[in-house]
Amino acid sequence: MDEELDRLIRGVERCVVWLAGAGGVIVLIQMVWISYGVFVRYGLGKPDRMVTEATALLLFPVAFAGLAYAMREDAYPKVTMATDLLKHRMRKVFDVINHVLMLGVGLFFSYAGVSATIRAYNSGVASEILLWPRYLFWAPGALALVLFSFYAALRLIRLIRTPAAYGDR
Repeated sequence: MDEELDRLIRGVERCVVWLAGAGGVIVLIQMVWISYGVFVRYGLGKPDRMVTEATALLLFPVAFAGLAYAMREDAYPKVTMATDLLKHRMRKVFDVINHVLMLGVGLFFSYAGVSATIRAYNSGVASEILLWPRYLFWAPGALALVLFSFYAALRLIRLIRTPAAYGDR
């Protein structure tokens, strides 16, 4: 069973890396587009209205694209001053609580993102200036949040099933 879980986690981690890479590509697109917008506004004196709206709409998917990758790399900020003093078993309890909280927050935001995507799709609403369907901007963020929640659940299961380390404490 552990081999299947580890294989599933590795498969999800590949998706996590690709999604983070897609977020990086979106950041590069935003960087070029904003630079173009600044040049057109101040260099040519003709502001491009699409730049502001497009970069604002692209912020939602970018904000969540690297969420699961940060979990994979254990890159979330932690204050371990107090937990480092605990025995391994109690430290594991705090790790499980931390993962449960991350999963809960991820599930809440996943629900909100998927719900917003569905509502935007059903309403057919488009952006004001670009006239692009809004659900195209909501869907990647919702996907990233669902992937984060699924990955957090898998990591929680692995954490619960792994015995606490034994050592000095």
